[in-house]
Amino acid sequence: MNLNKVFILGRLTADPQLRTTPSGQSVTSFGVATNRVWTDKSGAKQKDVEFHNIVAWGRQAEIINQFLSKGGLVFIEGRIQTRTWQDQQGQSRKTTEIICEKMQLGPKQGDGNKSFPHQNSGTDEAVKEELPEIDIGEGEIKPEDLPF
Repeated sequence: MNLNKVFILGRLTADPQLRTTPSGQSVTSFGVATNRVWTDKSGAKQKDVEFHNIVAWGRQAEIINQFLSKGGLVFIEGRIQTRTWQDQQGQSRKTTEIICEKMQLGPKQGDGNKSFPHQNSGTDEAVKEELPEIDIGEGEIKPEDLPF
């Protein structure tokens, strides 16, 4: 049995770009940044960010383009796909993307929802107060460490 499933919760790195294929199908692509915070062996906090390329098709592409913008929070469920093509110089290129199968929009910017403050309305400290950090360290994750 095989499984190709991805869950991403992060913020858009730029406004989505909506295009239409020659057959009339809507497609949008956008970037999502996810952060990771952990404590290293010496006890120092470390931070890392990953950038993900997302592609959505059809009505989802139109909804994403209409309601999401840079800094907006989005939850993406999809699958990883790697594709290859030839660039204008004839070089073979390869990219890995997440193909969006389902998505949930985060709260609108400026709606007063403090559960997930947006980039323009909150600080790292505000996010830290609302979202507990789980330090998995070098050991196992314990059920009492989970915030839900």
